[in-house]
Amino acid sequence: MSKGDRRTPPPEPEPLPAPVVDAHTHLDACGASNAAEVHRMVDRAEAAGIGRVVTVADDLDSARWTVEAAGWDERVYSAVALHPTRAKDFGETERKTLRELVRDPRVVAVGETGLDYYWDFSPPEPQQEAFRWHIGLAKETGKPLMIHDRDAHEDIVRILEEEGAPETVIFHCFSGDAEFARRCVEAGYVLSFAGTATFRNANARGLREAAASVPAGQMLVETDAPFLAPHPFRGRPNEPYCVNYTVRDLAELRGESVEELAVAVSTTAERVFQLDRVVGS
Repeated sequence: MSKGDRRTPPPEPEPLPAPVVDAHTHLDACGASNAAEVHRMVDRAEAAGIGRVVTVADDLDSARWTVEAAGWDERVYSAVALHPTRAKDFGETERKTLRELVRDPRVVAVGETGLDYYWDFSPPEPQQEAFRWHIGLAKETGKPLMIHDRDAHEDIVRILEEEGAPETVIFHCFSGDAEFARRCVEAGYVLSFAGTATFRNANARGLREAAASVPAGQMLVETDAPFLAPHPFRGRPNEPYCVNYTVRDLAELRGESVEELAVAVSTTAERVFQLDRVVGS
């Protein structure tokens, strides 16, 4: 693929036979900064069968923006937290702000929080402390906990067990193998699969086995846009409409029709995020 191709977004696909939810995206990082740009981005998604999106924060400015964006368009919902790579800066100001923002009726999850041992922006100790605090916030508000887990499977599970997991736990951009998926499913957790689950390299084999094995009632799909564009567009700019490609690929992997999987993950998203209770939906 040439450099020019890598800057070109994937083509807009034929719409899915049933609408789905992009369970985790970053509209601001995709380039949307105002209401008109959010509308255009979500219009593109809806034309591909992605009727609603959850736009997710990674710092306080982003958290404020996601809540504002969710008020601009009824197809947009918000999740707020401080990303684990920023946990060294997690203090009273962050706690107070997030407590205020999470009360907004269009905030449907506490996230993304968790642990990231791949990058060294924050030491493990403040990450774990912040993760424990976010677990408490999710339980306090009754909203799902959206987890970022990178190279930290065992500590994530251990801390969830020690703190007592919230009623709903979502592993965003699930990155484990089939055995770790089995453990998460048995614990009642929900696994959200991004474009990485469509990759064809050897490192993705275990992840694809996991995606093939998870019950549809505990499965979501996402873009994590602007990152992780699905196969065969790996490396290109990503947007919520590209969930379409992920759904089609995973349906084939699982031996299901595209419509069956689309309906299943949409039903799961409705339940997990309690979308029927969100004002303006």
